Amino acid sequence: MSKAQSPYDSLRHIALYYDNADSKDSALNLILTLRPGWRETQDTIEFERFTDGITNTLLKAVNKRPGLSKTEVDDDAILLRAYGKGTDVLIDREKETRSHSLLARHNLAPSLYARFDNGLLYKYIQGSVCTPADLRRPEVWRGVAQRLGEWHATLPISSISSTYPAPAQLTSPNNNHNKRASLAAMAALTPGKPIPNIWTTMQNWILALPTSTTAQSDRRDQLMQELESLTQMLGDTPGVGGSNAFVFAHCDLLSGNVIIEPSPSSAAASRRSSTSSGSASDEPETAAACVSFIDYEYATPAPASFDIANHFAEWGGFDCDYSAMPTRTTRRAFLREYLRSFSAHQNRSYKESELEELFEQVDRFRGVPGFYWGIWALIQARISLIDFDYASYAEIRLGEYFAWKKTVDGGKEVVHDENMGLREKVWAQEE
Repeated sequence: MSKAQSPYDSLRHIALYYDNADSKDSALNLILTLRPGWRETQDTIEFERFTDGITNTLLKAVNKRPGLSKTEVDDDAILLRAYGKGTDVLIDREKETRSHSLLARHNLAPSLYARFDNGLLYKYIQGSVCTPADLRRPEVWRGVAQRLGEWHATLPISSISSTYPAPAQLTSPNNNHNKRASLAAMAALTPGKPIPNIWTTMQNWILALPTSTTAQSDRRDQLMQELESLTQMLGDTPGVGGSNAFVFAHCDLLSGNVIIEPSPSSAAASRRSSTSSGSASDEPETAAACVSFIDYEYATPAPASFDIANHFAEWGGFDCDYSAMPTRTTRRAFLREYLRSFSAHQNRSYKESELEELFEQVDRFRGVPGFYWGIWALIQARISLIDFDYASYAEIRLGEYFAWKKTVDGGKEVVHDENMGLREKVWAQEE
């Protein structure tokens, strides 16, 4: 795809900036530029701030014109998402736009309206935002499993990655070797794999960490060594049922990015039956809710097992409530639902052996999300203006990884940290 034809460049650009210190006026200017027809009724425009995330500012703009029902108002609502300060070091905004555009073409994301100097404007999805407790409800996790199976089975990764970068790209003078890995370095980390991917994303994040002190430099070197070890251990994990090793992964399926859509029970039942190919054993007792995923800034090629393990880690929320981790029985039921959907969208049936293989793969990946978000939080601790203790969160998440590593390196070695021990204990429970 040429530069002139990219979704990022073809998307309307509004040359305005959202200012958090002047939220209402700057947001209103953006909305009225997008919807000039709202100027005559701007007194009925209202903004609702969502607080589920800890990176971006997310506002819902509605125009409560007289005579419109709540459903009609919401159907015309606009979401304004302004990027957190300094997050370009973490996120490729052009790739995010390509991801969103691809998802919208597959009816898996709301329509994109425009981009502005520090964010995006897009259609509002009606529904309720999940809490961590919601993710643990059977009807919700079944809906998540089905939707995730659809993502992984149908979305191509070619629009957001390249297996063989051109030589000119490999030697581009725009590559900052102090902060970001060159394409050659990324290709060397995961040879023969599409790049960027989940491993090269972590590589870039590690290289963005500070090295002004000996302690900082040593830690960055340690994390890079851990990453190289992880890619050697897990980098060749096969795909589901012999499919591609990498899928189009969301990579940030926390509760706030899962929307429960309003739908009658008949629609939910219909959706369940549409994904019921494959094994007929263990038929679910609870119908699946209809859910959608939002916020695609971290979407990148990754093993399906990472995306699933990462979602399971979010059952405990930002509080890292390890007692909420899914047990073996629940994980197996989730994966069965996922495989039904994945297989149905690929017009095939899955084998019971595929369920067992995927179950083991997700188990092997359970420590990787802690590493991923631990590095992310180390960067956020330096750049973010949001009132959140990123530094402590980083140590908690990295603690998950190193506790998992002890079990890998030492077999049944005891994890002495009580919280991490609880995480491993609950994860190993059958019921």
